[in-house]
Amino acid sequence: MPVPILKQGKLLIATLPAELADAELMQFRDDLAERVGKVRATGVIVDVTALDVMDSFSARTIRGVAHAVRLRGARTVVVGIQPEVAFAMVQLGLSLEGVDTALDLEEGLELLGTPAPGKERRG
Repeated sequence: MPVPILKQGKLLIATLPAELADAELMQFRDDLAERVGKVRATGVIVDVTALDVMDSFSARTIRGVAHAVRLRGARTVVVGIQPEVAFAMVQLGLSLEGVDTALDLEEGLELLGTPAPGKERRG
């Protein structure tokens, strides 16, 4: 099942499902990098809220996605890392070094300079 990538203005928003095979994650990486250029996106949000585990392959791939998107001219924010996932990543020595993270979608939108609907920009 492909990862849905939604366009919101100049942003792309992708929500990773709880069950995601390695091949699907790689396809997501390729689809997202292509889509950034196609729609001239300035920002990408990768929502990992549904993930209850992030292994080394997933962490490495998400970090690679963020770096590839940056090379394509857009900024990536990973949102929704669950507390248990964060603790496990630390214990396993996994990191998303060089990748912006935010608590949730609303905060991710603010980091990318787009306030969530119903919110005013902080000045």
